[in-house]
Amino acid sequence: MQAYDPKQPISRAAVLSVVTLASFMTPFMGASINIALPAIQATFGLDAVRLGWIQTAYLLAAAVCMVPMGKLADIHGRKKTFAAGMAVFTAGTLFAGLAASSSMLVAARIGQGLGSAMTFASGLAILTSVFPPGERGRAIGINVAAVYTGLSMGPVLGGLLTQHLGWRSIFLTNVPLTLAAFLLVLAKLKTEWADARGEKFDLPGSLFYSVSLTSLIYGLTLLPDQVSILLICAGLAGLLGFVVWESKTPSPVFEIMLFRTNRVFAFSNLAALINYSATFGVTFLLSLYLQYIKGLSAQSAGFILVTQPAVMAVFSPVAGRLSDRVSPGLVASCGMGLTALGLLAFTFLGRGTSLAFIVGTLFFIGLGFALFSSPNTNAIMSSVEKRHLGLASGAVSTMRLLGQMVSMGIVTLIFAMVIGRVEITPDRHEQFLKSAGIAFLVFTLLCGLGVLASAQRVRPPLGGKTDAG
Repeated sequence: MQAYDPKQPISRAAVLSVVTLASFMTPFMGASINIALPAIQATFGLDAVRLGWIQTAYLLAAAVCMVPMGKLADIHGRKKTFAAGMAVFTAGTLFAGLAASSSMLVAARIGQGLGSAMTFASGLAILTSVFPPGERGRAIGINVAAVYTGLSMGPVLGGLLTQHLGWRSIFLTNVPLTLAAFLLVLAKLKTEWADARGEKFDLPGSLFYSVSLTSLIYGLTLLPDQVSILLICAGLAGLLGFVVWESKTPSPVFEIMLFRTNRVFAFSNLAALINYSATFGVTFLLSLYLQYIKGLSAQSAGFILVTQPAVMAVFSPVAGRLSDRVSPGLVASCGMGLTALGLLAFTFLGRGTSLAFIVGTLFFIGLGFALFSSPNTNAIMSSVEKRHLGLASGAVSTMRLLGQMVSMGIVTLIFAMVIGRVEITPDRHEQFLKSAGIAFLVFTLLCGLGVLASAQRVRPPLGGKTDAG
């Protein structure tokens, strides 16, 4: 297949449409499942901790595979990786809809996570390869808006499908859409992008990374059990060994030196990790709160939860364009500050909290997140050489997924310590409210730290003399 040549004409609109469609599908699925969790719990009789694994399994699989898939995309081709990812995600979606047990559902979610890792690790790199710096923020903003549009539509459509057709319909009705996206990739993407072609793939490093990360995350989910300490320590030791290995191997799966020498890359990724750690659990907690405490149906809860991602979808393109003209670090830092204030407001959530307060706070958090995400992603992708675009794309997605897992890990740990490994029944609603309050307080403190990390890389606009230029 012919490699991409920037001197040759290519339809940027076609590339943007294909990558944007794929970026819409996976968050749409995740948001739909959030609203269906009580129904899934009722089907399989899951306790609160096991219920969290419906999301954690997907996030863990995606995070473990993201960095290796980004490197493979750089070496063997981003289009090939992207198309294969759509195929794997489609298969996982089908099996999830047909799952006969919670274990089968978790396995299918792992398959979805693998497919998602392949598409996200290569999709953003393709966009960055095609769009020049002056237009990149706008393209990334549109792509990020697609993610948030999926998050917006997920609770609404997921609630409708769950209430009228059952939770399995969320997966089964999405199979034709994911298949159509796969066919669109084959039809529209005619060129290949492989700026690191010929480099050796670091298989030992990839396995080292995957096993260590799995041990760490699985250990976090088992807290406060004694075996969890052993797994966490083994995971941390493994990741330390991974860093040492990557620093010495001639063809690393991840360029550790980028974190040492590239200030914008390092602090932008750290800010993303902290931001997602502080925000992903919000929808999970509010989905349960609205249905268990407020007694809303899945459909009604979905209409409430749509507020945050809808605001994110509307303002992300604006923030992306702004980051082409103003320091991305400055815009992102302001956005994270707004998010921290919104999370602080949710620490006062109780039985008598009005729906208007919840909607208003979600609007505030959504605006802050929109101002953070697109500029932060633009800063990361514009701070590396072309041969590292797949790696940078994988890093962006890895920070997001690691943050999401940390967020779910925080919630799962608090549930295990306050509620216990039991179902959330009416007699345990007070314990649930206590758990939610603790979680929102932790998220607020995390987001505050994120503002400090984000501010460390504030620089003039990317068009000027900057670290990211």
